[in-house]
Amino acid sequence: MAIPDYQSIMLPLLELAGDGELYQIRKATELLAQRFTLTDDETRKLLPSRQQPIFLNRVSWARVYMAKAGLLESPKRGVFRITKRGRQVLAQKPSTINAKFLMEFEEFRVFQQRSKRTPKDKATKSGNETSEDTPEENLEAAYQTIRENLANEILNTIKQCSPKFFEQLVVDLVVRMGYGGSRQEAAQAVGHSGDEGIDGIIKEDLLGLDIIYIQAKRWDNVVSRPEVQKFAGALQGKRARKGVFITTSEFSREAKKFAATIDTKIILIEGTQLADFMIDHGVGVTTVNTYELKRMDSDYFEE
Repeated sequence: MAIPDYQSIMLPLLELAGDGELYQIRKATELLAQRFTLTDDETRKLLPSRQQPIFLNRVSWARVYMAKAGLLESPKRGVFRITKRGRQVLAQKPSTINAKFLMEFEEFRVFQQRSKRTPKDKATKSGNETSEDTPEENLEAAYQTIRENLANEILNTIKQCSPKFFEQLVVDLVVRMGYGGSRQEAAQAVGHSGDEGIDGIIKEDLLGLDIIYIQAKRWDNVVSRPEVQKFAGALQGKRARKGVFITTSEFSREAKKFAATIDTKIILIEGTQLADFMIDHGVGVTTVNTYELKRMDSDYFEE
């Protein structure tokens, strides 16, 4: 089944704690995964930042929200248990517990006002209510949206630039990624070969112990298999073992299959990946703001 949202986890989590025992969040997560019949792949699936499993993140936020409403408490570091109020809620046999339900409690309303985030249930096409993502998921989703828009803007701009500028861009990128030696060396090596489909030869390491051949095409059309075959043939003619084919468009399925089955190592970089590399390595972009997402360091509080 799909990984449940954090509000769908609230009632099962409170029912789990209903036995009055102390629970660690990871143990509770394991037991809830069994209850929701999640697969190992689903429990291990990570947030976009790849810093935490999605399901663990959602269980953790379900616990936080119910603790703010006074249904759960943490008598000591690293564990939680049900409160008297939590038992009273369970005795009412609610069909669901969500953020709207928790707004009945003054402590939770104060928490929401202080955080300036009043939860609103989203509506599905059928009109049924469903739940918001966790705050971390909302933050990461917003980041991904901004990043995707930036990548599209970068790619569209590259396609409007001259071939000469594209050569300079490739030089800047390979140097930022740790290849090509200095920028001057890379600039001399890239964009001036024109030898049988090879646009440049750069160092793989600073000492030049190995080299990489480059083909760069600022295209709008899909790059087909014959173009990759031509590049592979040029590499064989140079007795080269490694090549990178960069394009502003895409490679056809046949081109990708061909590159994956030949002995020569050819890395295919499409326009979307090119834009991602530029963002990751700070080429053609500038930092506007930096936000740090922090968690409590439990080890610090050990006595």
